[in-house]
Amino acid sequence: MSVELPFAPVDTIIRRNAGQLRVSAEAAEELARRIQTHGADLAADAAIEATRDGRKTLMAEDFGVEQVIDRDALELPIAPIDRIARLDIDDSYRVSMNARIALADILEDYADNVATAAAKLARHADRRTVKAEDIQTYFELFE
Repeated sequence: MSVELPFAPVDTIIRRNAGQLRVSAEAAEELARRIQTHGADLAADAAIEATRDGRKTLMAEDFGVEQVIDRDALELPIAPIDRIARLDIDDSYRVSMNARIALADILEDYADNVATAAAKLARHADRRTVKAEDIQTYFELFE
């Protein structure tokens, strides 16, 4: 599976949570891969909700979001989020712009939580760099 999400915004999310720590390229790549998998799973669940309501368009509500934030407040770009949303759903579904923004917001919060924990793990290991192993350890411990 190719990774749809560019690594640069993911790197930025890790850096904003890592303080003075450096971030390895492998850490950004690992987190981007995890974000993509989580996003595709969320979109598949949202498609089930839309189908229950008799729709073929995913809406923000299908992701459990009632208030959609301004897209300019997001670090993650919307176009790759749209591709991620479509990875595991039928081509007959559409994804509304508000659903894309809602999914990006959810995934950015997810990435912030993982990045914060990974930075703590790096500090605990007495390293100055957040590595892919910190991201992997987070998932081994908490998921």
